[in-house]
Amino acid sequence: MSHQSELIEKDILGYLKEHENKELLRFLTCGSVDDGKSTLIGRLLHDSKLIYEDQLSSIKKDSKRYNTTDEEFDLALLVGGLEDERQQGITIDVAYRYFSTSKRKFIIADTPGHEQYTRNMATGASNCQLAIILLDARKGVLPQTKRHSFIAHLLGIKHIVVAINKMDLVDFSEEVFNETCAAYTELAKTIGIKEMHFLPLSALKGDNVVDRSSRTDWYEGPTLMELLNTVELTHDRNYENFRLPIQCVVRPNLDFRGFCGTIAGGEVKVGDDIVTLPSGKESKVKSIVTYDGELEGACAGMAVTLTLEDEIDSSRGDLIVKKGDEAKSTDSLAAHIVWMHEEKFETGRLYDFKFASNSASGQLVNVDYKYDINTLEKIETDHFELNEIGLCQIDLTDKVSIDPYSLVGGTGSFIVIDRMSNVTIGAGIVSKALDSTATEGAGKYSAFEIELNGLVRKHFPEWECKDISEILK
Repeated sequence: MSHQSELIEKDILGYLKEHENKELLRFLTCGSVDDGKSTLIGRLLHDSKLIYEDQLSSIKKDSKRYNTTDEEFDLALLVGGLEDERQQGITIDVAYRYFSTSKRKFIIADTPGHEQYTRNMATGASNCQLAIILLDARKGVLPQTKRHSFIAHLLGIKHIVVAINKMDLVDFSEEVFNETCAAYTELAKTIGIKEMHFLPLSALKGDNVVDRSSRTDWYEGPTLMELLNTVELTHDRNYENFRLPIQCVVRPNLDFRGFCGTIAGGEVKVGDDIVTLPSGKESKVKSIVTYDGELEGACAGMAVTLTLEDEIDSSRGDLIVKKGDEAKSTDSLAAHIVWMHEEKFETGRLYDFKFASNSASGQLVNVDYKYDINTLEKIETDHFELNEIGLCQIDLTDKVSIDPYSLVGGTGSFIVIDRMSNVTIGAGIVSKALDSTATEGAGKYSAFEIELNGLVRKHFPEWECKDISEILK
């Protein structure tokens, strides 16, 4: 869905070219239950005149059917696609919407507020650059507000917009707004959030969403739409540490062999000295090929195919980096985990871990702590349960090339996959690579031995011995 432009009638190819080259902003709405996340997105699209007539007509009919609001129509239904969501007036799954203005393209992720769906929120936040955290002006900072703010910060979202919603229910009080801002600022200091924008708005009435409200004459900042159009994104990506996870190798004929992938970080130019990991083979970039032709240089976020001056044996899962700026290849790492499954994440069981284009089996060997989301205190534990977050150590059966997430997000994140169901059951953020020789676990035992150990512990919990060799006796 795009904004109206005169170019559509006069020069459709010119319009498509202009639209293609716009900067893309991915953002999500999050917060506690009934803070108005879906209504805000509906209002944003409605007041920007980005809803088609048939969609608007359908929303009006469903508003009468479900009666979730006393208004003429319920804009939240625009993103409430599931039947249960429409009947209950809540968000369960992540809903995505796409729209554009004359300045930018946008992808919105509307995430659920209920605690049991925290995993859905983490999924929606994983690719976003900005988070709109909604607070009910009457309730202020709630536990789920803390949880979502913490996850957004943990996932490296640098731009936080604190939208204090339902200001119409507190008579647009400046005092209430300032008190809520102060309470959230204290929370932000505890979490480590540095950049914040505070907005007083009413998603239901439309105040300060797209159009400036006359009922908040004490507020001099931008509206939400103005902020989305102007927030600075150029410094968000890492353009220093070049990382290209190889997704596939293209060999259409004997004269061409290229390594395809999306650049996870940094910049590359023709003639740069590179190293492939984990093999350590060196070469130079011969050409940078894209759908639009060859380029002299490329940067983070671009999908490219690199050809090299030397014949190097690399394949999917390997990593291309610049010489002298190599990622760490290891089979042991410290990582923050967001656990997404009803079954516990515990030691003695084999899991699959997917890093960018690479995969490896491994196990949890130690839990440093988990967080109490209400107080952000660190609690001792030996496992993770559904929606819990904490720091742990993971050992793998094979070496992978990784970076700390704070350095390069694309090579510093992973997902945990259940080996039986092939379902994603957790998300991980690399804190640091550990010395493989200093740890025991996957580097010491084979995948078969880890799996055997897990089965024995499950069916014979009275066996407390930790060394598999003792169990085998």
